[in-house]
Amino acid sequence: MAEGKILIIDSDEKNSQIMKIVLANLGYEVSVAFNGKYGVDAFAINRFDIVYLAMNIRDIDPLYIIREFKKRDLDIIIIALISLDAVNFIQEASSQGVYDYIKKPADPQEIYFTAKRAMSQRKYLVNNKLALRSLEERNVALQKQNIMLARRIEESTRNLTQLYEDLRDTYMRTIKALAQAIDARDHYTHSHSENVSRYANIMASQMGLDTHKVEEITDACQLHDLGKIGIHDYVLTKPGKLTPEEFEEVKLHALKGAQILEPLTFLEGVISIVKQHHERYDGKGYPYGLKGEQIDIGARIMAIADTYDAMTSARPYRTQGVTKEETIEEIKDGSGTQFDPKVVEVFLKVVHRF
Repeated sequence: MAEGKILIIDSDEKNSQIMKIVLANLGYEVSVAFNGKYGVDAFAINRFDIVYLAMNIRDIDPLYIIREFKKRDLDIIIIALISLDAVNFIQEASSQGVYDYIKKPADPQEIYFTAKRAMSQRKYLVNNKLALRSLEERNVALQKQNIMLARRIEESTRNLTQLYEDLRDTYMRTIKALAQAIDARDHYTHSHSENVSRYANIMASQMGLDTHKVEEITDACQLHDLGKIGIHDYVLTKPGKLTPEEFEEVKLHALKGAQILEPLTFLEGVISIVKQHHERYDGKGYPYGLKGEQIDIGARIMAIADTYDAMTSARPYRTQGVTKEETIEEIKDGSGTQFDPKVVEVFLKVVHRF
């Protein structure tokens, strides 16, 4: 049985054939379309897991193809093939939902690793949708059951309480599994999400936020770097300074993380915080350039927790973290520019508990 089905849309026959051979040897069922029309026709009658789309095809706008494919299958994994004459498409393609990109001519090793990551992401999205559908069906069944149990209020209440606890346990196991997957990818960031979550929880509780908001912020911290799954390993672990192109790729992780979480509709508040966790209080952050209280309070809290753990931990570009005292001074200096002054005040009150 094939590992999955892949469609290559590229007018460059040599590049397409190289990719087809590499992917077929990995066990994938591979189809090739040498122009956009054939690619659209193939997608209309077949189910594919991954699409490699050359951004320099001429007969159909590749951005149109991306939008159409996403309409038909929201979970389709699209990887852009970028040539020198199509680099300007990277940012816009990413905003349309492209999972990743590779440069042409495609390197066999990069084809291999990109396909592996993409197929893992595809399986996650598909399985998650099935799980959510199962939960929805279960909820429908529970609604019918509740009507039947209306005459036995005490028993019904006990059952609903147990069901809520079961669903909550399932939800938390999912959160923890995702957080572990993020941290395990790079040993330099081991326990990073857990640490950020703990620091943010302390600050949010100190600020007197309601229990639901504190839990929402805690969960967002556990998931805030999920989008880094879609960033090249060599960029994440690069010991030296990132190039402008590499930094632009890293900046996409907040949006990529939100895109991954979008099927989980019950995480709406968490998704907003994940999107905004690199915004700055002075409006110079990304991806939206939000300013002041336009930024979710959870994201403003996470910004400090994230900075504190990043500075006090080892990274690929330094063997050991900055001292706690130096980190505190750096955060104080950023009050009113990078950070919310009110949150900085709370941080200074509780940092001894970190």
